Formats: sequence, structure tokens, C-alpha cells
Amino acid sequence: MKKARAVALNIPDIGIHHPASQQVFAWERWLAHQILALLGRPPVSLVLWNGEEIAATQGTPVARIVLRNRAALYQLIAHPDLHFGDLYSTGGIEVEGELGELLDSLYHSSRSAEGSAAIKHWQSRIFTRPRSNGLDDASGNIHHHYDLSNDFYALWLDREMQYTCAYFPAPAMTLEAAQIAKMDLVCRKLQLRPGERVVEAGCGWGGLARHMARRYGVHVSSYNISHEQILYARAHSEGVDNVEYIQDDYRNITGQYDAFVSIGMLEHVGVEHYRELGEVMHRALTPEGRGLIHTLGRNRSAPLNAWIERRIFPGAHPPTLREMMDIFEPREFSVLDVENLRLHYAKTMEHWLARFEQHASTVEAMFDRNFVRAWRLYLAGSLAAFNSGSLQLFQVVFTRGTNNKLPWSRAHIYQSAEGGEHSDQPL
Repeated sequence: MKKARAVALNIPDIGIHHPASQQVFAWERWLAHQILALLGRPPVSLVLWNGEEIAATQGTPVARIVLRNRAALYQLIAHPDLHFGDLYSTGGIEVEGELGELLDSLYHSSRSAEGSAAIKHWQSRIFTRPRSNGLDDASGNIHHHYDLSNDFYALWLDREMQYTCAYFPAPAMTLEAAQIAKMDLVCRKLQLRPGERVVEAGCGWGGLARHMARRYGVHVSSYNISHEQILYARAHSEGVDNVEYIQDDYRNITGQYDAFVSIGMLEHVGVEHYRELGEVMHRALTPEGRGLIHTLGRNRSAPLNAWIERRIFPGAHPPTLREMMDIFEPREFSVLDVENLRLHYAKTMEHWLARFEQHASTVEAMFDRNFVRAWRLYLAGSLAAFNSGSLQLFQVVFTRGTNNKLPWSRAHIYQSAEGGEHSDQPL
């Protein structure tokens, strides 16, 4: 891995050089107060480049944001959602206190800030319009994130390289066990039977396809446009004869299948292509075919955080359930089951962040210091987003509206393969 690959994040090097003058003008203090007001007056303070501290509330702040120069102040007021990430990544700002506590407080306060949603909407339209997910653009968007390095992801993911929400029926489970539990949960919801044909849209590093084939005896065709992931999946599928990994876009799926599954891919499709995805599922599923979509989501429609969309996940959009219905309604698919695994994703993020920190020095050697700080912020910010309810994780099960061969209860979902009941102990 060459360090030059880190420039794919395209983070401008703002720098941490101190200005020639340490003077703070009256209007700059006013701007600092406006930033805190825009964020909903969180229990956080801004420390200016001359050491002066600006607080939004009385009492001890949970964290302090230290601005290294006045340029950082002007960038934050222009577009805090975008420039906070860039400034943190390059050292233009530092955080005194726990990064996670800071992000938790920012998520909670900004949700109740008057006018905050409208301002962020216009800032996103002006500065950070989401990138297209058309057939010509999707490959570049996926390459930006998923083709960084298989060795990089192997440092902090589980052994099966599952880069989606795990399932913790028992909160003390290891990440490895919880990811296997997630794959079994998906297979039970799909009611997979030996000999059936399954098509997977977006296979990641191939772990679910291998699991379905080995444990449930199905034949799997997995589509993915990430070259690095396809290479990994093929290299780790020795002895699994009933799995085919296809490097191609989901729009080019051919054949007919008993089940359709998509884990962590819908957020990269774009709402403008949901009807197109519905058409793919319509032509791919048999009359009694079942499907499951597992995706990041929101309770209310909003663009993805501007910095995440530009630096980490280009073209991504977590949909609401209402937006997802544009996939199902045109072809009259029936939604059979909806489950929100938000807190399971928060716990998954806790595991990922801890493992990432354990290997931070190795990641820095692979890339650079800015990359480490950027991904630390991405993982910690995602954890805060799930804990605060800003992000959700939806699993939606569906079939054709004419299919009457349906289970009479959900018993098949909540019993393990060995027949035992799952724990409902709080996470």
C-alpha cells in the first residue's frame, strides 16, 4: 500500500500554522457565538487562536474545540458540516476532551436548533451536491471507499469481513459471533431452502454469499462493482462450488431467482434510481420469490452529512421508509416485515472504533496521519449518529403481492438454527 493512495480523500491541507497576528476582532467573537447558536448551543466551547474561550452555556463544557487560526473560524461559519471534518483531519482544529462525547453533544443539540435544518439544506445545495449514482458514476463512487485496501479493512473488521451492522441477540457477544448471527438472521428472514437460487446485489467481500451457500445449501450469484472486493471474495471461496462472484452493476443482473438480498448497498443507489432497482427485482424474482434489503436509513429525509458524502461515502444517501416505497410500489411488492437495528449498529460501531484505534499506527503507516484522523472522525461520528437517532438501520422483507405462500407468524425469524429463543436483554 502506497501512502499516495490517501489523497483519494481529497482533503485540502488547511494547515495548523499560527497567523502572524494573534489578535481577535469583535466580529470574530460574534461569529464564534453564531457557530454555537447554529449548532443548538451545545455544552461545548470554542477556543480561539489567542487562547480566548467562547462558550454557549454556563458550566463546564464536555469538550473544547481549539481553532488553530482565524481561517478555521471563517470556514466553520461558512459550512460547519463540511469544514469541521476537514479541519479536524488536517489539524486545523483540535479537540480537548473525548471526541465521542463532543460528537454526541453536537448531534443532540443540532437536532433541536431553530432553523438549523433549513440552513444545512441550503449549505448542502450550494457547497456539496451529492454525486450521481448513474451507471457511469457508480463505479468511481464505490472505488473511492471500498477499494482503499483489503489489508486496511482486515485490521478492524471481523474474520468474515462484514462491513455492515452486526446482530447482537446477546449483548456480550463478540463481533465475530454477532456478524454470524446477522447473516443467520437474514437467511431466516428469507426462509432459504437447499437448492434455491439467490441473487445478491452488492456482495462486499463475499462473506454472506459463502455463508448462505455453506450453511443453507443455496446457489448464489453475487454482483459487485468493487474490483478489490471481488478479488478477495473469489480468493476466499475455495471449496464453495455454488457461489459465483460477478464484477458488474446490479442493473445488469440476469436470470431468475428464489430470493433477492442486498446488504448495505441501497445507500449507494440514490433515490432517483429506486424505481430502476424495483424493475431489476421484478424481472429477477420468481412468482413466489422473497427479498430482503438491509440499509442505513433515516426517520426524516435529509442529505448525508456533507463531509461524509464528500470525503468518505460519495453519492451515499440513507433513505426513509417512505422513500424506500418507491422501490416496492410500482411493481406492487408487498412489504412483509420491517425491523430497525439501530442500536445493534451502534454496538457494531463500538467494536469497529476500538479495533481501529488498536491499529491506528499501522493505518498511519499505510496512509498518513490525516487519513487516520479522518477515519477516526467517521467511525466516532457514525457511532454518535446511531446513538442519537440521527441514523437508523432498516431491514425490509418483501415479496410479490400475489404470493400467498407466506408464514403465519414470525417464529422462523426469532429462533436460532438450533431452535433456541434469542435474548431480548437490552443492549
